[in-house]
Amino acid sequence: MISNELQLIAILLICLAIPANLAAGPSPAIIPTLLEVNGRLQDAPYNNMQREALLRGWFRGSGCKLLTEQSVIGGHPPNLICTLKGKSDSLIVVGGHSDHVRKGMGVVDDWSGASMLPSLFQDLRIKNRNHTFMFVGFTDEEKGLVGSAFFVWHLPGNEKVRIRAMVNLECLGLAQPEVWSDHAAPNLLSGLLQVARRMRIPVREVDLERVGRDDAESFREASIPTITIHSLTQDTIHIMHSPRDNFSAINVSDYDESYQLIAAYLTYLDGVLQ
Repeated sequence: MISNELQLIAILLICLAIPANLAAGPSPAIIPTLLEVNGRLQDAPYNNMQREALLRGWFRGSGCKLLTEQSVIGGHPPNLICTLKGKSDSLIVVGGHSDHVRKGMGVVDDWSGASMLPSLFQDLRIKNRNHTFMFVGFTDEEKGLVGSAFFVWHLPGNEKVRIRAMVNLECLGLAQPEVWSDHAAPNLLSGLLQVARRMRIPVREVDLERVGRDDAESFREASIPTITIHSLTQDTIHIMHSPRDNFSAINVSDYDESYQLIAAYLTYLDGVLQ
């Protein structure tokens, strides 16, 4: 359970973060609070099908009108895709994988990324957008990037060339936000670091080649610019794929900071990418 002190701090932070011009605008219920973000993380089913169903319910409850399930050959459950239309058909894909291995609850790897997607949708939904955003809960990352590879292979028509960035959320909340720098497109990396400096949030460049692969790889292989935001270090890598991967491994303040950074970063990308 989240402490009363943390609840008060979270509410104050959200009140300070809401622009004045929204005071008489959309209902605050559609603006995700840190309590909602943390609650979604904590509410992690063990069953992968239940995870996909929970994400689907959160997206629908948040107002996602273009919500589709993409059946994946060799994958179970399906990819879940929430599309948020912008002024143009240029795309920014934001992804996290909903599946996890049998050991542990998979809260870090990667419910921490997947459960954040509906909250990021809510944050962007109230803003004017240049780009169309696709929030994707990928299936079967743990079985060899099955869901993300299928998604990329089956992009219709010229949709692949319309993707300006793929932002991958992987294993958040173990520490302050970090970035897999040597796999990141230079413009996406410099933009993230710029946003982090403005927000005074430290972001370390921590590469993960010896740890494993991630869904961003499926997009890079198709020459789509990517960036992976994570929180893994040598001190925490042992939590992955182990019984220790549960909510108690999460540092809530670091997770909140990651959410705020990522939300601001997506708004930044929408403004600077062509």
